[in-house]
Formats: sequence, C-alpha cells, structure tokens
Amino acid sequence: MKKSIFLIIFVSLLWQKCTTVQSLPVPTKDNLTSIIEDYEKLGQSLRKDFPSDWPNISKEKLAAEKVALQKLATRLSAEKTALQKLANTRSAILPNPAQEQAQINTDILSLVIEDRLYHLNFKSHLFPLNSEGGFFAGIVYSLQNQQVSNNEQFERFSERLNSLPDYFQARMDQMRLGQQQGKSSPKLVVENCIKLIDGVLNTPKADLFFLNAVKGDTEKTTKVTEILDQKILPAYKNFRSFLAEEYLAKAPEKVGIAGIADGKKFYEQRVRFFTTFDMSPTEVFEIGQQEVKRIRAEMQQIIDEVGFEGTFAEFIAFLRTDEQFYPKTPKALLQQAAWITTEMQGKLPQYFGKLPRMPLTVTPVPAALAPNYTGGRYSPGSYENQKSGQYWVNTYKLESRPFYVLPALSLHEGVPGHHLQMMLSAEMENIPNFRQRTYLSAFGEGWGLYSEFLGKEAGMYKTPYEDFGRLTYEMWRACRLVVDPGMHYMDWTREQAVQFMSENTALSLHEVNTEIDRYIGWPGQAVSYKIGELKIRELRKLAEKELGDAFKLSDFHDTVLKNGSVPLSTLDKIIRQFISEERLKVEDVD
Repeated sequence: MKKSIFLIIFVSLLWQKCTTVQSLPVPTKDNLTSIIEDYEKLGQSLRKDFPSDWPNISKEKLAAEKVALQKLATRLSAEKTALQKLANTRSAILPNPAQEQAQINTDILSLVIEDRLYHLNFKSHLFPLNSEGGFFAGIVYSLQNQQVSNNEQFERFSERLNSLPDYFQARMDQMRLGQQQGKSSPKLVVENCIKLIDGVLNTPKADLFFLNAVKGDTEKTTKVTEILDQKILPAYKNFRSFLAEEYLAKAPEKVGIAGIADGKKFYEQRVRFFTTFDMSPTEVFEIGQQEVKRIRAEMQQIIDEVGFEGTFAEFIAFLRTDEQFYPKTPKALLQQAAWITTEMQGKLPQYFGKLPRMPLTVTPVPAALAPNYTGGRYSPGSYENQKSGQYWVNTYKLESRPFYVLPALSLHEGVPGHHLQMMLSAEMENIPNFRQRTYLSAFGEGWGLYSEFLGKEAGMYKTPYEDFGRLTYEMWRACRLVVDPGMHYMDWTREQAVQFMSENTALSLHEVNTEIDRYIGWPGQAVSYKIGELKIRELRKLAEKELGDAFKLSDFHDTVLKNGSVPLSTLDKIIRQFISEERLKVEDVD
C-alpha cells in the first residue's frame, strides 16, 4: 500500500515538473560544451608564441586573455541562470545526473573565470613573489621530476633551459612596473627570495635540479652543464642583483597586503575565493577566535591526562625542547613517515569504497626549497608523466621536525588526505579537463584537515603526545583564521602573528616563523583549511542525523570525493542530494 501511494505521488510530481520544464529556457549541452571547449582552448593558447612553455606574461597576451574571459563569463552567466531556473523546478524525487554535472561544471568554471578576471584587473602578476619563491619556485616544480628519454625530448628540454633568461627578464620588467603602480611584494618576502636564490647559487652544479632529467647520460649532462654556465646561473645572479640592489629598496615594510594600492579590497576578494563563500575577513577572524578557545580546552585535557605539572606555556616549551620528540637523522624521520603512511593505507577500505590506482611514495623536500618550506607537502602523481604521488617530508633542520605531529601531517598530505583526493580526481571520467586540473583550497585543504580528524577514529594517534600533535595541527589551522586577516586586514605586525601562533600551538618556533612568512606571501589561502574542514564535518553530522542507522561512512566519503574539487556551496548541494537519495532507498525497502 505504501509503495502504491508513493508511485501515485511520483507520477503526479513527474507530470507537473515535465509540463513546467517545457516552458523554461533549458541550457543545452552544446552551449555549455562550447563554453568549456573555448575556455580550455584559451588555456592552451596562453603558452603559444612564448618560448618553451614558460608562462606567457606579455602585456598583449594578458590583454587578449582578459577580453576572451569576459566573453566567456557573459556566456556562462546566461547558462548558469537557465540551469538555476531548471533546478528550481525539480524535486529531489527526480534526480538528473547529467543536469547535476552541468551545474557542477558551471559552478566551478564561474568561480575560476571570475577569479582569473579579478587577478587580471588587479594586475597581481606585477608582484609574483612569495616566501617560497613564487614564480621561480615554479621553475623547481616544473623541472624537478622531468624525464628526458629521447633526442626530441632533449631538444625541447634544452630549448626551455635556454629561454629561461628571457622569462626572468619578462618577470623583472613587470615587477618594475608593479612598483611604479604601488604594487610590490613586502621586504620580508623579497629577503626570503634572495636567500632561496643564494641556495641555488651555492649548490654544487652536479647537485642542481636542472640536471635531474639527464642523470646517467654523460653527453646530455655535459650539454646541460654548458647551458647552466652560459645561461641559467648568470640569469639567477642577474635576478638576485635586481632584487637586492633595486627592488628591495622600494619594497614596503608592512607585511600585510593592505599596505599596497587597493590591498584591502584585494584581501576581501581573496577570502571569498579561498573559502568559496561570501565571507568577510572579520567573520573569518571571529570564527578563528571561537575555534582557538574550543581547541585550547581540549589540549588542556591532554596536559592533565599525562600528569604534567606546569602551565600550558611550560608544556609547550617541554615539547619543543625535549630530545625524545625529535629525529636524530633524516632517515629516521622519513622511515616514521613511511610507516604511518603504510599503516593508514591498510585501513583505507574500512572508510572508502573507492580508492585510487596511483601509488604513493615518501620522499624528502627538494633541497632547493627546504629552508623556507613547510614541514611537508604533497606532490601529485601523473599517469601521463609516469610519476607516482609523492608525500614530501622536510628533513631540513631536524630539531624543528617533531615526531608528535608526524601522524597528523602524514594523514593530511598522504592518505587519506591529498593523495586520495587528488588522484581520485585525476581518475574521474567523462568530465571536462579543467575539472581535473582545478584545485580549490577550501575543498582540498578542508579535506586534508578532515583527514587528520578521521585519523582519530582510525586509531592512528598512539600516544597522548601524538593526539596533542593532532590538536596542535588543528589549532594551527584555527590560528590561521586569526593571524591571516590580522596581518592582511587588521594591521597586525609579523611579531604579533608569531606570538599568537607560538603561544597557542606546539609547532616548533622555526615552523611558526616559516608558516607566518608563507601567509604573508599568499594572502587568504591560509583561511581555507579550517573553513573547509568545518563544512565537511557539518555535512557529515547532517547526514548522520538525517539517515540514522542507514548512514554509511564510506558512502559519505565516496560522495564527498567523487566530483573532485568543488566549491563548498556545491558540496552542500551534493551531500543534501545524497541524503535525499539514501532516504528513498530506505523507503523503497520499507
């Protein structure tokens, strides 16, 4: 009887919706496909006519890109309106997977195009540095794992290396123009970049990353070494001279982005982009303060549990200085990270129905990046380039790499964090290419932080100190919600930010300083982690409440990850649709 009533309701709703939908301006697959194809063609053309695939940053190319993106944005806006009208006529009883994918495509593409247009209008390419190097750190990422297996590839590789001085020159020209227009990286970022260049120049030639692609081939190594001597190292020296003797003197003392022309408006936009919500810096700051208070209370519970007699500050000092918590050798740190990763890999089937094919390795952070780098990072795998996913562990300055935070770091960067999320995204089928390349920090970093939380359920924190390390990492992300808008929007000094972070986390002081420097050079990105994690946990609680005994954690996780990197508002719709569909399954069984 119940099924008969349900069928009558379904047919009635179906008739109503179908007659309504016929009168709407329905977005066609051809329209949306055409917009996506034109967007992807535009991306391919940005490198065209510029030597050897370095980013084309010429004035003419940027102007042409802006015009093309504005046209695409207008077309996409019309499609988005039609999609929304159509979605408003559908009930959860009438799911349409093709329509849902079209909506996800428009949500992501709209966000990406709007953000790129903002950057072009603001001219953020005129200050391309950050504390990790900015554009010239991109050179390391581009060449670090490149492989050359035949003469044709070597010719192309050689062309890239030979054109590097021209790329440096183009960047210097734009940075000069930026300072003329009141847009410049702050002194601290410039000084850190000079140190990174010194690191390259002081490295023995045989150990430079430029030679990685030709290791084992004496003839090709000799040719690349000649290019290093004649072109690349002189270009690095010239860029260093430019920074130290010209750019630095005109760089602002204030670390916050508010110190440049229209900097506050720029930061407001960065917060909206990195959270994928219409949030203000002030809202972010207030959420951060609330989270800091909550996590601090949980940390105190662990201090009481281990029987430490002293203040919170004294316990933090104990963690930062007691040798039992620190590795003696790089190998010891890498081995522990590898073991944690292996153990968690064995638990994954309990929490996920679908896992990526791509393997994961544990390797040290490249020496050219390590001094100013974070404790760890994920370097995505590539089927096209035959490269496995890499969880990079920073073995520089071992006295700042405590074991007690290693489980949380490993879960975040490796599995079930970035490796799982990014490689499942890379393996998605029947979606536009831009979806596989898009990484939205609120989703990706939110998932990484959620993965640290999931490790608690998986039994990955073996001691109270490792659980305190997990809370330290959560507190670290909560502190970001305070110190990032503090520096970039509320006129905080670097010293204020360092003090706030060091007083509330057990991060080493070296890591506190490198982290604060990273936020200075990358306004807004740091707030994405905690905002994303809070949203994922909120949606999990909603699904658990609505589905009760029918809730299955692996299905929830698979649903979160199945569409790749999406805006948080889109994820909200996806999970609510998941809840509706799971309810129907239960009702059908009943």
